[in-house]
Amino acid sequence: MNNSSCPSVNFDFTGRFLPPVYILVFIIGLVANGWGLKSLLHNWKKLKIINVFALNLGLADILYLLTLPFLMVYYFKKSKWIFGATFCKITRFCFNLNLYGSIGFLTCISVYRYLAIVHPIRVMGRLSLSHSVAISVMVWLLVSIQSLPDMFYPKTYGNSTGKCYDTTNNNNAKDYLKYSFGWTLTGFCIPLLITLGCYGHVMVILCHTNTTDKVLKQRSLKLLFILILLFSVCYIPYHVFKNLNLLARVLSKQGICHEWFNRVYIAHEISRGLVCLNSALNPLVYLHGIEDIPAQLSQLLQQTRQMYNRRFLSNPSSVSTAQTTTEV
Repeated sequence: MNNSSCPSVNFDFTGRFLPPVYILVFIIGLVANGWGLKSLLHNWKKLKIINVFALNLGLADILYLLTLPFLMVYYFKKSKWIFGATFCKITRFCFNLNLYGSIGFLTCISVYRYLAIVHPIRVMGRLSLSHSVAISVMVWLLVSIQSLPDMFYPKTYGNSTGKCYDTTNNNNAKDYLKYSFGWTLTGFCIPLLITLGCYGHVMVILCHTNTTDKVLKQRSLKLLFILILLFSVCYIPYHVFKNLNLLARVLSKQGICHEWFNRVYIAHEISRGLVCLNSALNPLVYLHGIEDIPAQLSQLLQQTRQMYNRRFLSNPSSVSTAQTTTEV
Protein backbone atom coordinates (compact mmCIF):
# COMPACT_ATOMS: atom_id res chain seq x y z
CA MET A 1 0.00 0.00 0.00
CA ASN A 2 1.18 3.54 -0.78
CA ASN A 3 0.28 6.27 1.71
CA SER A 4 1.72 9.62 2.59
CA SER A 5 1.91 8.61 6.26
CA CYS A 6 2.99 5.17 7.39
CA PRO A 7 1.46 3.38 10.38
CA SER A 8 3.29 3.84 13.66
CA VAL A 9 5.95 1.31 14.65
CA ASN A 10 5.92 -0.30 18.08
CA PHE A 11 9.19 1.10 19.46
CA ASP A 12 8.27 0.12 23.04
CA PHE A 13 9.08 -3.51 22.23
CA THR A 14 12.82 -2.76 22.20
CA GLY A 15 12.84 -1.39 25.75
CA ARG A 16 11.02 -4.46 27.06
CA PHE A 17 12.99 -7.09 25.15
CA LEU A 18 16.66 -6.06 24.95
CA PRO A 19 17.55 -5.14 28.59
CA PRO A 20 16.78 -8.64 30.04
CA VAL A 21 18.74 -10.22 27.17
CA TYR A 22 21.70 -7.91 27.79
CA ILE A 23 21.71 -8.70 31.53
CA LEU A 24 21.66 -12.46 30.85
CA VAL A 25 24.40 -12.26 28.21
CA PHE A 26 26.54 -9.96 30.38
CA ILE A 27 26.52 -12.37 33.34
CA ILE A 28 26.93 -15.62 31.41
CA GLY A 29 29.36 -14.11 28.91
CA LEU A 30 31.70 -12.62 31.50
CA VAL A 31 31.83 -15.83 33.55
CA ALA A 32 32.27 -18.15 30.56
CA ASN A 33 34.77 -16.00 28.66
CA GLY A 34 36.67 -15.06 31.81
CA TRP A 35 37.10 -18.71 32.73
CA GLY A 36 38.05 -19.66 29.17
CA LEU A 37 40.66 -16.91 28.86
CA LYS A 38 42.06 -17.76 32.28
CA SER A 39 42.49 -21.39 31.20
CA LEU A 40 44.20 -20.33 27.99
CA LEU A 41 46.62 -17.97 29.74
CA HIS A 42 47.32 -20.56 32.46
CA ASN A 43 48.48 -22.99 29.77
CA TRP A 44 50.26 -20.38 27.64
CA LYS A 45 53.40 -22.51 27.19
CA LYS A 46 51.27 -25.32 25.77
CA LEU A 47 49.47 -22.93 23.43
CA LYS A 48 48.57 -24.40 20.06
CA ILE A 49 47.66 -22.75 16.78
CA ILE A 50 43.90 -23.13 17.14
CA ASN A 51 44.08 -21.79 20.71
CA VAL A 52 45.42 -18.47 19.41
CA PHE A 53 42.23 -17.99 17.39
CA ALA A 54 40.13 -18.99 20.41
CA LEU A 55 42.03 -16.47 22.54
CA ASN A 56 41.22 -13.67 20.10
CA LEU A 57 37.61 -14.86 19.97
CA GLY A 58 37.39 -14.48 23.75
CA LEU A 59 39.00 -11.02 23.66
CA ALA A 60 36.43 -9.88 21.08
CA ASP A 61 33.64 -11.10 23.37
CA ILE A 62 35.04 -9.34 26.44
CA LEU A 63 35.40 -6.10 24.47
CA TYR A 64 31.68 -6.14 23.62
CA LEU A 65 30.47 -7.36 27.02
CA LEU A 66 32.07 -4.34 28.71
CA THR A 67 29.78 -2.03 26.70
CA LEU A 68 26.55 -3.80 27.69
CA PRO A 69 26.04 -1.93 31.02
CA PHE A 70 25.87 1.37 29.09
CA LEU A 71 23.31 -0.08 26.68
CA MET A 72 21.26 -1.36 29.64
CA VAL A 73 21.15 2.17 31.06
CA TYR A 74 20.18 3.47 27.61
CA TYR A 75 17.15 1.20 27.27
CA PHE A 76 16.14 1.47 30.93
CA LYS A 77 15.95 5.24 30.31
CA LYS A 78 13.56 4.58 27.42
CA SER A 79 16.15 5.00 24.65
CA LYS A 80 17.75 8.17 25.95
CA TRP A 81 21.54 8.17 25.46
CA ILE A 82 23.31 10.20 28.16
CA PHE A 83 26.95 9.29 27.49
CA GLY A 84 27.66 11.57 24.53
CA ALA A 85 27.83 11.11 20.74
CA THR A 86 31.47 9.97 20.71
CA PHE A 87 30.94 7.18 23.21
CA CYS A 88 27.81 6.11 21.31
CA LYS A 89 29.97 5.53 18.23
CA ILE A 90 32.60 3.71 20.30
CA THR A 91 29.94 1.41 21.77
CA ARG A 92 28.56 0.52 18.35
CA PHE A 93 32.09 0.09 16.98
CA CYS A 94 32.86 -2.42 19.75
CA PHE A 95 29.73 -4.35 18.81
CA ASN A 96 30.84 -4.54 15.19
CA LEU A 97 34.36 -5.60 16.17
CA ASN A 98 32.89 -8.38 18.29
CA LEU A 99 30.41 -9.53 15.65
CA TYR A 100 32.70 -9.60 12.62
CA GLY A 101 35.77 -10.50 14.65
CA SER A 102 33.90 -13.53 15.99
CA ILE A 103 32.86 -14.53 12.47
CA GLY A 104 36.45 -14.06 11.27
CA PHE A 105 38.06 -16.15 14.01
CA LEU A 106 35.41 -18.87 13.73
CA THR A 107 36.26 -19.00 10.03
CA CYS A 108 39.98 -19.30 10.87
CA ILE A 109 39.23 -22.18 13.24
CA SER A 110 37.19 -23.88 10.50
CA VAL A 111 39.95 -23.50 7.92
CA TYR A 112 42.59 -24.81 10.35
CA ARG A 113 40.42 -27.83 11.20
CA TYR A 114 39.97 -28.45 7.49
CA LEU A 115 43.70 -28.32 6.76
CA ALA A 116 44.58 -30.46 9.79
CA ILE A 117 42.10 -33.22 8.82
CA VAL A 118 42.04 -33.14 5.01
CA HIS A 119 45.68 -32.13 4.31
CA PRO A 120 47.60 -33.14 7.46
CA ILE A 121 50.85 -34.08 5.71
CA ARG A 122 51.10 -30.83 3.73
CA VAL A 123 50.17 -28.60 6.66
CA MET A 124 51.61 -30.11 9.82
CA GLY A 125 54.99 -28.59 10.55
CA ARG A 126 54.49 -25.69 8.12
CA LEU A 127 51.99 -23.74 10.22
CA SER A 128 53.41 -22.25 13.40
CA LEU A 129 52.25 -20.02 16.25
CA SER A 130 53.79 -17.01 14.52
CA HIS A 131 51.61 -17.70 11.47
CA SER A 132 48.46 -17.87 13.60
CA VAL A 133 49.39 -14.63 15.36
CA ALA A 134 49.97 -12.90 12.00
CA ILE A 135 46.61 -14.19 10.70
CA SER A 136 44.89 -12.94 13.86
CA VAL A 137 46.37 -9.47 13.38
CA MET A 138 45.14 -9.49 9.77
CA VAL A 139 41.63 -10.44 10.92
CA TRP A 140 41.55 -7.54 13.38
CA LEU A 141 42.79 -5.14 10.68
CA LEU A 142 40.24 -6.31 8.10
CA VAL A 143 37.37 -6.13 10.59
CA SER A 144 38.46 -2.65 11.69
CA ILE A 145 38.67 -1.44 8.08
CA GLN A 146 35.20 -2.85 7.36
CA SER A 147 33.75 -1.27 10.50
CA LEU A 148 35.48 2.11 10.20
CA PRO A 149 33.04 3.70 7.69
CA ASP A 150 30.24 3.01 10.18
CA MET A 151 31.89 5.53 12.53
CA PHE A 152 31.32 8.37 10.04
CA TYR A 153 27.54 7.97 9.98
CA PRO A 154 25.52 9.99 12.54
CA LYS A 155 24.59 7.76 15.47
CA THR A 156 22.77 10.14 17.77
CA TYR A 157 19.62 12.22 17.56
CA GLY A 158 18.83 15.09 19.89
CA ASN A 159 20.90 17.41 22.01
CA SER A 160 22.02 16.31 25.49
CA THR A 161 19.91 13.15 25.59
CA GLY A 162 18.60 11.32 22.56
CA LYS A 163 18.85 8.23 20.40
CA CYS A 164 21.97 6.12 19.91
CA TYR A 165 21.30 4.29 16.63
CA ASP A 166 22.89 0.93 15.95
CA THR A 167 22.94 1.93 12.26
CA THR A 168 22.22 5.63 11.57
CA ASN A 169 19.39 8.16 11.54
CA ASN A 170 16.65 8.22 8.91
CA ASN A 171 18.28 11.00 6.88
CA ASN A 172 21.27 8.77 6.10
CA ALA A 173 19.48 5.41 5.96
CA LYS A 174 19.56 5.19 2.15
CA ASP A 175 23.35 5.54 1.92
CA TYR A 176 23.82 3.28 4.92
CA LEU A 177 21.71 0.57 3.26
CA LYS A 178 24.21 0.36 0.36
CA TYR A 179 27.12 0.17 2.81
CA SER A 180 25.28 -2.46 4.87
CA PHE A 181 24.70 -4.68 1.82
CA GLY A 182 28.40 -4.61 0.92
CA TRP A 183 29.37 -5.17 4.55
CA THR A 184 27.04 -8.17 4.79
CA LEU A 185 28.55 -9.68 1.65
CA THR A 186 32.21 -9.30 2.65
CA GLY A 187 31.93 -9.62 6.42
CA PHE A 188 29.33 -12.37 6.66
CA CYS A 189 28.37 -14.15 3.43
CA ILE A 190 31.93 -14.93 2.25
CA PRO A 191 33.09 -16.25 5.68
CA LEU A 192 29.87 -18.30 5.90
CA LEU A 193 30.54 -19.94 2.53
CA ILE A 194 34.16 -20.65 3.51
CA THR A 195 33.06 -22.23 6.80
CA LEU A 196 30.37 -24.36 5.16
CA GLY A 197 32.80 -25.46 2.44
CA CYS A 198 35.48 -26.45 4.96
CA TYR A 199 33.20 -28.43 7.24
CA GLY A 200 31.26 -29.93 4.36
CA HIS A 201 34.49 -31.39 2.99
CA VAL A 202 35.63 -32.45 6.47
CA MET A 203 32.38 -34.35 7.06
CA VAL A 204 32.73 -36.14 3.71
CA ILE A 205 36.30 -37.20 4.58
CA LEU A 206 35.37 -38.34 8.10
CA CYS A 207 32.33 -40.31 6.95
CA HIS A 208 34.19 -42.13 4.15
CA THR A 209 37.38 -42.90 6.10
CA ASN A 210 37.17 -45.88 8.43
CA THR A 211 40.62 -45.25 9.91
CA THR A 212 39.65 -41.87 11.30
CA ASP A 213 39.93 -41.60 15.07
CA LYS A 214 36.46 -41.76 16.66
CA VAL A 215 37.32 -39.03 19.17
CA LEU A 216 38.43 -36.71 16.35
CA LYS A 217 35.23 -37.46 14.45
CA GLN A 218 33.02 -36.75 17.47
CA ARG A 219 34.82 -33.50 18.29
CA SER A 220 34.57 -32.34 14.68
CA LEU A 221 30.85 -33.14 14.57
CA LYS A 222 30.27 -31.27 17.84
CA LEU A 223 32.22 -28.25 16.65
CA LEU A 224 30.25 -28.30 13.39
CA PHE A 225 27.00 -28.34 15.40
CA ILE A 226 28.17 -25.36 17.48
CA LEU A 227 29.07 -23.38 14.35
CA ILE A 228 25.72 -24.19 12.74
CA LEU A 229 24.01 -23.06 15.96
CA LEU A 230 25.96 -19.79 16.03
CA PHE A 231 25.35 -18.94 12.40
CA SER A 232 21.69 -20.04 12.35
CA VAL A 233 20.62 -18.43 15.64
CA CYS A 234 22.94 -15.44 15.97
CA TYR A 235 24.29 -14.31 12.61
CA ILE A 236 21.87 -15.14 9.79
CA PRO A 237 18.68 -13.59 11.29
CA TYR A 238 20.56 -10.43 12.27
CA HIS A 239 21.94 -9.72 8.81
CA VAL A 240 18.67 -10.54 7.05
CA PHE A 241 16.46 -8.36 9.25
CA LYS A 242 19.01 -5.57 9.63
CA ASN A 243 18.96 -4.95 5.89
CA LEU A 244 15.20 -5.44 5.62
CA ASN A 245 14.62 -2.94 8.42
CA LEU A 246 16.90 -0.40 6.72
CA LEU A 247 14.97 -0.94 3.49
CA ALA A 248 11.69 -0.37 5.33
CA ARG A 249 13.04 2.89 6.80
CA VAL A 250 14.16 4.09 3.35
CA LEU A 251 10.78 3.25 1.78
CA SER A 252 8.91 4.82 4.69
CA LYS A 253 10.85 8.09 4.27
CA GLN A 254 9.86 8.04 0.59
CA GLY A 255 6.20 7.70 1.57
CA ILE A 256 5.96 4.05 0.49
CA CYS A 257 4.31 2.00 3.23
CA HIS A 258 3.68 -1.69 3.68
CA GLU A 259 2.07 -3.70 6.44
CA TRP A 260 5.23 -5.74 7.00
CA PHE A 261 7.26 -2.74 8.20
CA ASN A 262 6.24 -3.15 11.86
CA ARG A 263 6.80 -6.93 11.78
CA VAL A 264 10.26 -6.47 10.26
CA TYR A 265 11.15 -3.93 12.95
CA ILE A 266 10.18 -6.33 15.74
CA ALA A 267 12.00 -9.20 14.01
CA HIS A 268 15.10 -6.99 13.70
CA GLU A 269 15.02 -6.16 17.42
CA ILE A 270 14.70 -9.87 18.28
CA SER A 271 17.64 -10.61 15.96
CA ARG A 272 19.68 -7.95 17.80
CA GLY A 273 19.06 -9.81 21.02
CA LEU A 274 20.00 -13.10 19.37
CA VAL A 275 23.20 -11.77 17.80
CA CYS A 276 24.55 -10.60 21.16
CA LEU A 277 24.09 -14.18 22.40
CA ASN A 278 27.19 -15.06 20.39
CA SER A 279 29.27 -13.60 23.24
CA ALA A 280 27.76 -16.19 25.59
CA LEU A 281 27.81 -19.06 23.06
CA ASN A 282 31.33 -18.55 21.68
CA PRO A 283 32.93 -20.13 24.79
CA LEU A 284 31.39 -23.42 23.63
CA VAL A 285 34.15 -23.39 21.02
CA TYR A 286 36.66 -23.58 23.88
CA LEU A 287 35.15 -26.90 24.97
CA HIS A 288 35.77 -28.61 21.65
CA GLY A 289 38.41 -26.47 19.95
CA ILE A 290 40.88 -26.50 22.82
CA GLU A 291 42.21 -29.81 24.02
CA ASP A 292 43.16 -28.86 27.60
CA ILE A 293 39.81 -27.46 28.73
CA PRO A 294 37.67 -30.63 28.54
CA ALA A 295 40.24 -32.32 30.78
CA GLN A 296 40.03 -29.38 33.19
CA LEU A 297 36.24 -29.67 33.26
CA SER A 298 36.46 -33.39 34.01
CA GLN A 299 39.00 -32.74 36.76
CA LEU A 300 36.82 -29.99 38.25
CA LEU A 301 33.77 -32.27 38.34
CA GLN A 302 35.83 -35.05 39.91
CA GLN A 303 37.18 -32.72 42.60
CA THR A 304 33.65 -31.48 43.35
CA ARG A 305 32.39 -35.07 43.66
CA GLN A 306 35.26 -36.02 45.98
CA MET A 307 34.66 -32.93 48.13
CA TYR A 308 30.97 -33.77 48.41
CA ASN A 309 31.73 -37.39 49.38
CA ARG A 310 34.23 -36.30 52.03
CA ARG A 311 31.79 -33.88 53.60
CA PHE A 312 28.98 -36.42 53.53
CA LEU A 313 31.10 -39.15 55.14
CA SER A 314 32.59 -36.81 57.74
CA ASN A 315 29.14 -35.51 58.79
CA PRO A 316 28.24 -37.21 62.12
CA SER A 317 24.51 -36.85 61.57
CA SER A 318 24.80 -38.63 58.24
CA VAL A 319 26.84 -41.44 59.80
CA SER A 320 24.45 -41.88 62.72
CA THR A 321 21.50 -41.88 60.37
CA ALA A 322 23.19 -44.53 58.25
CA GLN A 323 23.92 -46.66 61.38
CA THR A 324 20.35 -46.37 62.62
CA THR A 325 19.08 -47.46 59.26
CA THR A 326 21.45 -50.44 59.32
CA GLU A 327 20.34 -51.49 62.81
CA VAL A 328 16.66 -51.33 61.90
